[in-house]
Amino acid sequence: MASKKPLAAIRGFAMSDLSRQYIGPTWQLAVAAIHRAIADAGLKKSDIDGLLINKSPVATLMDLPMDLLDYAGLKDLTLCGVVEAEGSSGVQMVQQAALAVQAGMAKAVVCVFSDAPIVPGVSTQQAFGMPLPLMGKLGSEAPTGLFGPVAAYALAARRYMHKNKLTEDHLGAVAVACRQWALKNPLAMMKKPLTMEDHHNSPYVVDPFHLFDCSFPVNGAVAVVVTSAASAADGPQPAVYVHGMGQGHRGVTNRRGFENEIEIGARLAGEGAYAMAGVGPKDIDCAQVYDAFTYCILLQLEQYGFVAPGGAGEFVLAGQTAPGGSFPVNTGGGQLSGYYLQGGTPLSEGVMQTRGTAGERQVKHDLVLTAAYGGRMMYHACMITSPHASL
Repeated sequence: MASKKPLAAIRGFAMSDLSRQYIGPTWQLAVAAIHRAIADAGLKKSDIDGLLINKSPVATLMDLPMDLLDYAGLKDLTLCGVVEAEGSSGVQMVQQAALAVQAGMAKAVVCVFSDAPIVPGVSTQQAFGMPLPLMGKLGSEAPTGLFGPVAAYALAARRYMHKNKLTEDHLGAVAVACRQWALKNPLAMMKKPLTMEDHHNSPYVVDPFHLFDCSFPVNGAVAVVVTSAASAADGPQPAVYVHGMGQGHRGVTNRRGFENEIEIGARLAGEGAYAMAGVGPKDIDCAQVYDAFTYCILLQLEQYGFVAPGGAGEFVLAGQTAPGGSFPVNTGGGQLSGYYLQGGTPLSEGVMQTRGTAGERQVKHDLVLTAAYGGRMMYHACMITSPHASL
């Protein structure tokens, strides 16, 4: 492993209250998380000179406007903006903040994701029921009845399963492993033990996805404070040093000779982050990845180099990603059994694991990979963090 110094560090971290019920508007949840993160960092509002905002792609800018800096009581910022890269934004915000700190543009940047899709009279199916652009021709999905992310991902999952000769047992193993982790996480929403039989007996949402193959949306917010490594070392909490960052965006390239149901930008993002940190997949102790659906964990295990192509199904079925396995994945229960806050979910668990504050579910954490994606796995961002300032 090469000797590398961090690009920046996460000094503060906090979340708002999480709920499956409406507990307030999106901006209000964001303000709560921001204030808690600043306090967690041992800083004052006057110490903050940067703010990066990430809203859900299905929310409007009015839900989480630039005025958030006023709502949060922040002033005289030298960096402020909205990061819009769909679900990958949770990690991209930290990347942009780290670069700004390195460049001297800001000293303490708050990054916040907030969402409140669950409101009275609107189901989660309605909240997320928009067509995803998949065919490279704007507006061509809705006339075919292809609505909602479940249908879009189900098509991709079927192709992946056919290619690798997988069954619903392999998807079920992902759901069961995540539930086992969730049982150890006080923040997780799904607290009832899940068996393979439970998974198979749950209703189909869209073939091949059963109910427990799908993520569990909540209302809530996640915020972090990014500073220089030296500043974070002086903070009251263990510093989360950022050693590597990468992005990968392949586009909708079905017509160019390959399949984006099987090959995604995560590979490119991982290669960039590993090269920057001077490490490889075998050096990573655990991974926190975006898991809107069970199939997504399998594909990302392969694309980030943890398992050979086509091998993730048997790897998970053997219990390797579950508690006690050789490679812990989504140790808070992920979006399937923990809480779905888009890129905020892997970000929050990545910070807690790197800090060593994950309690009963804490695993070896010298190097943690945190990854997020957006669209139907079209836009990818990842980072490699460590409690160690030098690798």
